[in-house]
Amino acid sequence: MGTEHGAFSYNNTSNSPIKYYAGKRWLPDDRVTGFGFENPKRKGDRYAVWIETAKGYSRIEFRLTTLAEKARVFEQRVRSRHVRHGLTADSHLKVPGDPGSNQMVSSDNDGLWTAMYVAAECFRYKVTGENEALEFARQGLQAIMRLEEISGISGFHARSIIKIGLDEQPKDGEWHTTADGLWRWKGDTSSDEIVGHYFIYPIYYDLVAGDAEKAQIRAVITRMTDHILNNNYQLIDTDGKRTRWGWWGPDTIWEDPDETGLRALHILAHLRVAYHITGNQRYKSAYDDLINKHRYHLLMRNQKINYPGRVNHSDDELAFLSYYPLLNYEDDPELRKIYIQSLERSWTVERPERIPLWNFIYAAGSGSNEFDKSESIRTLREIPMDTISWTVTNSVRMDIPFDNSQDRFNRKQALIVLPYDELPMMKWNGNPFRLDGGNGGRSEDDGAFYLLPYWMGRYHKLIGE
Repeated sequence: MGTEHGAFSYNNTSNSPIKYYAGKRWLPDDRVTGFGFENPKRKGDRYAVWIETAKGYSRIEFRLTTLAEKARVFEQRVRSRHVRHGLTADSHLKVPGDPGSNQMVSSDNDGLWTAMYVAAECFRYKVTGENEALEFARQGLQAIMRLEEISGISGFHARSIIKIGLDEQPKDGEWHTTADGLWRWKGDTSSDEIVGHYFIYPIYYDLVAGDAEKAQIRAVITRMTDHILNNNYQLIDTDGKRTRWGWWGPDTIWEDPDETGLRALHILAHLRVAYHITGNQRYKSAYDDLINKHRYHLLMRNQKINYPGRVNHSDDELAFLSYYPLLNYEDDPELRKIYIQSLERSWTVERPERIPLWNFIYAAGSGSNEFDKSESIRTLREIPMDTISWTVTNSVRMDIPFDNSQDRFNRKQALIVLPYDELPMMKWNGNPFRLDGGNGGRSEDDGAFYLLPYWMGRYHKLIGE
């Protein structure tokens, strides 16, 4: 059916009976004036529909493929347009919608996004044995390590780096020039970045690292953890001051009650990782002290505290990336029981979002066979092949139950999660209930948000190809 605001199709055998096609992800114009069909009886593995609009035609082809084949397309995109100095990078499009006009740029969380991509490559390597995956993982890990080296502060990772005279010179944030005048690095590093580092180092260490790389990782984990412990559970920047979000200690953890449980989860995971990799008793003693004296493990039980409708989805990402290593290494039955209670509570809250990464981390951490496998696969299928940030406007629709409250950025949202190919492009730290978004095709996501859950699911034998 064509309308002034796009096209609808109806299939009563689908999980999403109503499908909506609008915006330049699908159409040259939203005013639909006609349709044409190829293979309308759907014989074989593909068919297509032509949609006539006021400004031209769109051909949408539907064909059978596998999640593995889709992963290869996403992998190719990362390698061709989203690797900057070894880091997984955002991409701005000088010509809206034209990937050939991409310009890679730095972001606040280059270390975190690279960590998630490298984790995907580690899992891919263990599943397939492909040397290409090992090469890509190694390149990314070395870039992550460089974030610490370039800061000149032992154990302190930069958010990002740029090459003077080559990269776009950003105006936001806190930037410092290296002594040789060739590079700049971004400071005021947050807990987001630290979560990413403690997430990827143990995955790489356990799954792919050789002896020399294991020694490198032990050294960098030692410097990171010593920096935190030597500074009273804080990140101290080049100015000698605590970064805005770099704090986990008993004397600061109550500064933001909404984050108390989350930060307890973070630091327990970080210390458990550090002890696993280094065997340094200092880290185990610090871990035990936070549990026995300050009851951090109990604070975790209610790690997610948000006013309904005002959820911080970025915190959700940081929580699940911390649950993964914590439950991977903790072997004390009583602590595991509490940690799994925390994970189950968090997952139950997140469950309606159908995010495969959270579902697979829940399955891996809890050992449960009930992790919404079919919904996870559905989301992986729905993620668009095109990761350009096209403008999406769902608030004009009449088939959606709207939330009377807005999200924490005062944006309209739904009470249900629409099919992911009808949502604005986002990473897993975005709001899947958000109705409208995008920037007119002026950026392209790297797509590692698909690769990580896909390969993690394959590694843990939760899904097939």
